[in-house]
Amino acid sequence: MIESHSIIKHAVEFQNCLMDWYQKEARDLPWRTDSSPYKVWISEIMLQQTRVDTVIPYFIRFISEISTVQELAQVPEEKLLKLWQGLGYYNRALNLKKAAQIIIKEFNGQIPSDIKDLLSLPGIGEYTAGAIASIAFGKAVPAVDGNVLRVIARLTAHRGDISDSKGKKQIESVVMDILSSEKTGMFNQALMDLGAMICLPNGEPKCSQCPVKEYCMAYRQGLTSEIPMKKEKKVRRIEKKTVLLLCFNGKYALQKRKEGGLLPNLWEFPSFEGHLTKEQCISSLKELGMIPKEVKRLKASKHIFSHLEWHMKGFFVFVSEIPDSLEFIWATKEEIEHKYSIPTAFQDFIKSMSL
Repeated sequence: MIESHSIIKHAVEFQNCLMDWYQKEARDLPWRTDSSPYKVWISEIMLQQTRVDTVIPYFIRFISEISTVQELAQVPEEKLLKLWQGLGYYNRALNLKKAAQIIIKEFNGQIPSDIKDLLSLPGIGEYTAGAIASIAFGKAVPAVDGNVLRVIARLTAHRGDISDSKGKKQIESVVMDILSSEKTGMFNQALMDLGAMICLPNGEPKCSQCPVKEYCMAYRQGLTSEIPMKKEKKVRRIEKKTVLLLCFNGKYALQKRKEGGLLPNLWEFPSFEGHLTKEQCISSLKELGMIPKEVKRLKASKHIFSHLEWHMKGFFVFVSEIPDSLEFIWATKEEIEHKYSIPTAFQDFIKSMSL
């Protein structure tokens, strides 16, 4: 059970210390200058599993291209995925469009403020719903992300697993007890910034700079390096692939990935499972009806996903003949760079087109 007596007993003093610090030290982020529901929603979806510094330019570009729920509901999927290219977890982008269409149909084009309504939208979970409701609408609800979980775990010297549902519920209960009812959005963002800037996830937290260290049980007990409890990371599965840059008349072959699963609906270079030799590659292409004229070995590449790694060999292949039966499109280098949404996993091979 979480021991939270100190911060709950002194909730008002805790709020004042935290908010005073936040007003002086808050991160300058583009979605904070205008906390409209749309901008809060887009930023929070982008920030899922992605660093703030990475998100900022994507957010600015996205908002400049798709500035309203109405535009989002109607945006062509190819444009949406291209704007998202590099952020990963592309289902987040597809869910944005699905949610926008529901907002148009069921909520008269207005992003709802009610938690239950927000949770009914694709891609919005409890944290994101809490963030939108509190930051954009001022609702007195918690928004408990990874930063907040860590901060509250240390403040209360919680020794349990904060990644399971029981631990999260306990911490949400503490946040509700110390939540500022007048400035909920600011309070939630202050907790987030405290976790991002002071109560760090990796390395030693900056306790000497912490505005609320006097309320922190982990600090008083010398447990900040042990809390929160860290789970052992699962070993990632390795998949070997041979990626082909097939060049025909100055254009390159692309194929679309299937719906569902990893990187759905994105474009990729053709590939074979396993690591093929040059001779095996030539033989396989001939079986598909292509005539390889020149084959060059490319530098190997690796891409790490949360649950697996792609270890990729590559070949640059000039082909002199292609059959009509292939399910490829042929695109120029410029089209690949500016039109088609290709996962970051293939970035090294995109660069190889200039060699």
